[in-house]
Amino acid sequence: MTTPDTNASLYERGLRRIPGGVNSPVRAFRSVGGTPYFVARGEGARVWDVEGNEFIDYVQSYGASILGHAHPKVVEAVRDAAGRGTTYGAPTPGEVRLAEEICSRVPGIEQVRLTSSGTEAAMSAVRLARGATGRSVIVKFEGNYHGHSDALLAAAGSGVAEGDMAAATAPDSAGVTVGAIADTVVLPYNVVPTLSADVGLVCVEPVAANMGLVPPTTEFLAGLRAECDRVGALLLFDEVITGFRLGVGGATEWSGVQPDVWCFGKVIGGGLPVGCFGGSAEVMAHLAPLGAVYQAGTLSGNPLATAAGMAVLSELDAGAYDQLTANATVLAEGLRSAADAARVPAVVPQVGPLVGLFFGDSAPTDFSSARASVLLGHYPAFFHGMLDRGIALAPGPYEVMFPSLAHGPAELSRTVDAAHEAMADLAAGA
Repeated sequence: MTTPDTNASLYERGLRRIPGGVNSPVRAFRSVGGTPYFVARGEGARVWDVEGNEFIDYVQSYGASILGHAHPKVVEAVRDAAGRGTTYGAPTPGEVRLAEEICSRVPGIEQVRLTSSGTEAAMSAVRLARGATGRSVIVKFEGNYHGHSDALLAAAGSGVAEGDMAAATAPDSAGVTVGAIADTVVLPYNVVPTLSADVGLVCVEPVAANMGLVPPTTEFLAGLRAECDRVGALLLFDEVITGFRLGVGGATEWSGVQPDVWCFGKVIGGGLPVGCFGGSAEVMAHLAPLGAVYQAGTLSGNPLATAAGMAVLSELDAGAYDQLTANATVLAEGLRSAADAARVPAVVPQVGPLVGLFFGDSAPTDFSSARASVLLGHYPAFFHGMLDRGIALAPGPYEVMFPSLAHGPAELSRTVDAAHEAMADLAAGA
């Protein structure tokens, strides 16, 4: 008789065959403690682990599942595409349709190149910008995460920030040489820099969602646009999280600021591995086979991912974003009320459909202040307090919450009730 899998047994088996037992460090529970739960299935706002425990899920694949898990239209689109073949190494109609859809939604984008991940998109966008401008220096901001390519692993956010982040002038990871980031300049978020003439690209999360949730100040993005124009640098919006989550046109529509280059992921693949970067036809013409900047991918534009992405985007009109924002507002207000009732100092920022949580009295404006909140050490207890009550948050203090279109009044009400109890336990030191 086969022994049923448990979270502990799967983790133990994983530790023997997978480094750390997980295939992405943020899943390892290293910053919150305990054993990861292994998801057996998901539906709508919920997931179930291998032991049958049910959770209302605010991870939602870190924002990819904006419609909720296993949405019928996405499942049918993937099933239909898979029945015709999963990959060909040749162009497909689906990748053209998805490219057209992305370009039609975001002002300024004329062409995109599909990739298999957000990391790949950001890495390729950096190469494109350097090739287009003939300049080597790139600027990024502390706490902004742009994937794990070497040149961008300096003062990054998300799971990287959970460890002992290196100084801004040093790599965040062993195996990344000092030379790999020699042309990477790291600056504080929400401060408009004065750029030198050798800067080819400024890359930024238009809403910083990899160090909790830190919105840009009123002048920050517009100031970056003006400064890039002054010195002839390109401005890149990394919208792997904000793209098609903040609104129909992403952060460009939300902020009114138009960059030169964009990166997308998550939502545009409907939960399947995908990424893309794009810009004007003039900038994109530097890419092979038209130009001298080489970039390629065997599985880029995968027919399953493009089918899923189209199914998701077809559901995301202005009304959908109104509902997403309404759901996020209920969640944010409920978390605030829970903290207030327990007299736990906490700030709950909200930007459209995105919700964050910082412990402490003030809202962070940059990575330094976000880190100060994390170092208070309250998140692990709150995380487990919510998990014990059937609410799954990301197992890391630098992530955001992703209420989806599947999170209805019942799920939100149960979440707020759980937060009141978890905050009370936190205040009591339980």
